[in-house]
Amino acid sequence: MFGWPLGMTLLCSTLRASWNHIGTERATAPRDGRLGLRHPPAARAMFDHVRGRTGYPRNVSNDGRRSVTRVTSPAVARVRRAFSRKTIKQDASAGVVLGIESIPDGLANGILAGVNPMAGLYAYMYGMAGGVFFTGSAFMAVGVTGAMALVVADTNLSGYADPTRALFTLSIVTGVVMVLAGVFKLGRLIRFVPTAVMTGFVAAVGVNIVLGQLANLTGFESQASNRVLVALDLVTHPGEIDVWTAVVGVGTFLLISVLTKTRLGALGMVLAVVVGTVAALLLGSLVNATIASVSDIAEISGGLPWLVLPDLAAIPSLVVPALSLAFVGLIQGAAVTAAVANPADGPASVSRDFVGQGVGNMASGLFQGMPVGGSMSGSTLLSTAGAKTRTAIAIAAVTMALVVLLLADVVGAVAMPALAALLITVGLSAIKPGAIRSVLKTGPFQATLMAVTFGLTLIIPLHFAVLVGVSLGIILFVAEASNKLVVRQLVIGEDGDMREDDPPRDLLGRAVVILQPYGSLFFASAPTLEEQLPRVSKASTGAVVILRLRGVDQMGLSLIGVIARYARKLAANGASLKIVASSPQVLIQFEHEGLTDLVGAANVYRGNEWLGRTVRVAYADAQKATTTTKGDD
Repeated sequence: MFGWPLGMTLLCSTLRASWNHIGTERATAPRDGRLGLRHPPAARAMFDHVRGRTGYPRNVSNDGRRSVTRVTSPAVARVRRAFSRKTIKQDASAGVVLGIESIPDGLANGILAGVNPMAGLYAYMYGMAGGVFFTGSAFMAVGVTGAMALVVADTNLSGYADPTRALFTLSIVTGVVMVLAGVFKLGRLIRFVPTAVMTGFVAAVGVNIVLGQLANLTGFESQASNRVLVALDLVTHPGEIDVWTAVVGVGTFLLISVLTKTRLGALGMVLAVVVGTVAALLLGSLVNATIASVSDIAEISGGLPWLVLPDLAAIPSLVVPALSLAFVGLIQGAAVTAAVANPADGPASVSRDFVGQGVGNMASGLFQGMPVGGSMSGSTLLSTAGAKTRTAIAIAAVTMALVVLLLADVVGAVAMPALAALLITVGLSAIKPGAIRSVLKTGPFQATLMAVTFGLTLIIPLHFAVLVGVSLGIILFVAEASNKLVVRQLVIGEDGDMREDDPPRDLLGRAVVILQPYGSLFFASAPTLEEQLPRVSKASTGAVVILRLRGVDQMGLSLIGVIARYARKLAANGASLKIVASSPQVLIQFEHEGLTDLVGAANVYRGNEWLGRTVRVAYADAQKATTTTKGDD
């Protein structure tokens, strides 16, 4: 375990040694060009390397002497844009606002996760600092979220030999998963999750947050292990509620509801928590009320955390929770990307933001923080507070660090029921009645899917519920995609024009039928394709079916099996099959699976860039074949 002061000392020593080395070379280096600049060999090699990689030309004058060209890498350019003196005032103001608002938010989510509240504070601090220059969206604040806190709470970290270190390891593993997912552009996976699944999951997360904080809001103590059971225990035993704790909690909740609708906005939550904490202290001194505070459940240190290394032995058992956390982060991050994307930064990139969230997680884990993700509340607050660049996020992290260093006693005095009221407000805001009504209107199947996801998220651990929701989404996607396959008949007129029509239900003798499937051709759609092919009987003698597969780049074994069975059925009834395919890969698959030999090489046509030309050739050959068969009769 190494402290951050030691790391900073080593970094400064390395930079100083490098500067001294370049200075020594510079003293003896020849002067370059008209400017009389001395460039040491190491620096000259570095400049030449950068110029070569970035494609900057060397400017050479007519007399053969070089002029100076400023070379700026994309990373350096991003840093320069971030720290602009023109916008520092607006960024400083927005950053301080976000930093102050994030303090109760971080503490509250640490409590929600069932860990030391300082882990939530450190997570917000280092999550923002780590991801600030890696996210694609300038205003994405990487911090703790209620959904990710619930996943951490259901991970059962107490079962590890060192639960605290297991938490930090979980953050690091989650960060690695997020970075890999961002690098490999896996942000597209979100399209596989149906709206019904997401609506049920988000609503259940909100309900879980509310139910999980009822005990802290009222001072009720329960031995139940499930949030739902704790709520039922509270309802059936109202006499065990601590009155003064409930007064502070409910009062803070009402105050948040009022203040957030004023010009204070999100800062109204901070002010309400402060008022609730002051009220708790006054009640403690005036009526001797016992109201829990943050310092009652955790030790609040007055310094920044030391660097910790992950517990390698715990990594295998943390993979599933890390995958669930990464998926939750992907969903929330995509929403943040869409909400706060800055047009000046170019097109929004979910994958780049995912990389930033991953770096933020690794920084959080290395400095004793819990898992983090794109915070919608923090990002929106930053944007509405007038931030101009990502410098505001860095200032917010510095603000939090100063509070931890200078006001640790104040942080420890924050009343638990006040933080519970803050979390309940966040949980209620996650429940969207309008979205629920929209899903209910789409039909019983979507409504059932939403209800199943909602129920599972309430009952089973959240990291398993996330995976179940993803699995349901993929199954639904496959089912819908397979049902969207439609087979149409192409009819060629005497003038050569083609039109579409419904395919015949039965294949008549000596008929030439061109079939064109539309939709996804993969293993799940094989039964759908087989059902839509014209029925073959003894009355189909002499008929020719032309199957046009234009736009199909690859076919699975299930689909090839369907085509092979149909070809055999045609041959058994005196009919034949011709295939027109434009993809070389599909033609190779036909050869490997024996389909080309089955239908005959002369009946497999390779399409080209001219639309309809190859299928017309196949149609002409089929017409000749049916005419020859009729003449033989």
